[in-house]
Amino acid sequence: MPEPGTSFTVKIAESEAELRAAQALRYEVFVRELGAGGAMVDHDAGLERDRFDPFFDHMIAIDDATGRVVGVYRLLRDDMAERAGQFYSEDEYDLTPLRQGGRRLLELGRSCLHRDYRGGTAMFHLWQGLAGYVARHGIEVLFGVASFHGTDPARLAQPLSMLHHGHLAPPDLRVRARPPHGQRMDLLPKDGIERRRAMVETPALIKAYLRLGGFVGEGAFIDHAFNTVDVCLVLDTARMNDRQRRIYAAGQGA
Repeated sequence: MPEPGTSFTVKIAESEAELRAAQALRYEVFVRELGAGGAMVDHDAGLERDRFDPFFDHMIAIDDATGRVVGVYRLLRDDMAERAGQFYSEDEYDLTPLRQGGRRLLELGRSCLHRDYRGGTAMFHLWQGLAGYVARHGIEVLFGVASFHGTDPARLAQPLSMLHHGHLAPPDLRVRARPPHGQRMDLLPKDGIERRRAMVETPALIKAYLRLGGFVGEGAFIDHAFNTVDVCLVLDTARMNDRQRRIYAAGQGA
């Protein structure tokens, strides 16, 4: 674990070396730890990458004491998605409600921290950087897939059902998982949910978005290549209440 008070620099990767450091961290977390794969994973070089990487901004958190990249966020604005031909998550979800809304969109993905920095302040610094990015570019709606480990939705009946019954997006934000790998999330009736267990089984990143007022799309997507069950999170900044705005404003250094 880093020393208390560790300082971080958060920035958009500007060089090939910084991009490779981000891809190396993604390999460590998603491939070595979680068993992900994919056509462009480079096992020899230890890099997790895909065809979308050239179109994204790669936000990195650097430990100032060591110069090591310890956190990553991958960001794709709607104007960048036009150049890429699509948003990354459109392979999993029908994003028509978001695309037809006429609002500035930002897709988030590949968020991860080095294991030694989890539970500390590194993620808060990444969120600060993200909030600043959103403000600079006038983003109104943030979205992206977040993952549960493994590919058996039945094992995730408690958290998936909780998300469906308690946090389903309103119709104007309700993206839908694409067949044939899209699966229902309402695996249990509302009165069959053990909320404490469901929250314990929900990844921290998903819970963070829920605290900010985030919603989930309809259906989960089974990503066999990445060894995950994905849900699509959607955060509409205009729908935040006062408490959520205070949390969000803290990320902007207010």
